[in-house]
Amino acid sequence: MDFELLEQTLADHGEPSFRARQIWAWAAKGAESYAEMTNLPAALREELTRELPFSSLELREERRASDGTVKALFQTADGRPLEAVLMRYRDGRRSICVSSQSGCPLTCTFCATGQMKFARNLTASEIVEQALHFCRMGSPRPDVQPRPLSPNGAHPAPITNCVFMGMGEPMLNLDAVLAACERLPDVGITHRRTAISTVGWIPGIERLSEQDMPLRLALSVHAADEALRSELMPVNDRYPLKDVIEACRAFYARKHRRVFVEYVMLAGVNDRYEQALALARTLSGKRDEPPIFKVNLIPYNPTDSPYRGSSRESIAAFRGALESRGIPATVRLTRGRDIDAACGQLAVLRG
Repeated sequence: MDFELLEQTLADHGEPSFRARQIWAWAAKGAESYAEMTNLPAALREELTRELPFSSLELREERRASDGTVKALFQTADGRPLEAVLMRYRDGRRSICVSSQSGCPLTCTFCATGQMKFARNLTASEIVEQALHFCRMGSPRPDVQPRPLSPNGAHPAPITNCVFMGMGEPMLNLDAVLAACERLPDVGITHRRTAISTVGWIPGIERLSEQDMPLRLALSVHAADEALRSELMPVNDRYPLKDVIEACRAFYARKHRRVFVEYVMLAGVNDRYEQALALARTLSGKRDEPPIFKVNLIPYNPTDSPYRGSSRESIAAFRGALESRGIPATVRLTRGRDIDAACGQLAVLRG
């Protein structure tokens, strides 16, 4: 729901301020309409149903992948498209990937979203609604039967993690992103299990370090060489990697939270052994310093770009080179590739 419009509507009806908190509490527990909110006067529920849309987004389509991943296409009230993804893991995690913008203005060459036309920033309400949509699927409320995610009728567990790695650059919409993060614990997603990704927008990294919320920071790097990184990610011309890494070190010094480094593996572009060593040098700290960075190597997921993904052997060698230099590294498990829901593929449902 649109939080600002909700408060204004309640004020127009002369309702006390606590009504907004009551309504949010119901929404956070999985309610799907005002009619379910039994501690509100019946007349008010009817008035809200007539005057105020329950959701700030309209679900246009959903797709389910063979691995249990769900991708949802939403539309804002003014017709802007966006996508969000629910990923399910064998260890019990249920992670959502949410968007902060409709489209993206930063035009990273390997990312499908970067090739879309940028529309606008999303509001905090529109960001939270993405989380609410998937939380309703796994609502823990005994009086609400969650919608099954699989043909066999199995119901998922509640959502455990949230990553701002969907459409857009979160640091360009940080006020709305932080406002949304303040509400996520009410739906069961703690701040420590919420990560905000950035291409290296230094003012946003600095602001994030000043927040009391213990949010995680993820940095998209994709090349240690400045020239190659600028080719892949034009934002590097504005905020060079060297300066971005220093901003991340300052983030760690203040928050004591390890920074995750995202590195998409592109065959013949950034996956050579010497490029792994260059990345290790870039991320290495002082001899007695604990590891500040952990690298997530991301197998490239096909888009309309000219790139190809690195082989398993190349990824394994790259990881080995990093770890031999003391840089922790993992290979990200790809989810939802068959429905264009994997990393870098969000560009409005196609096909």
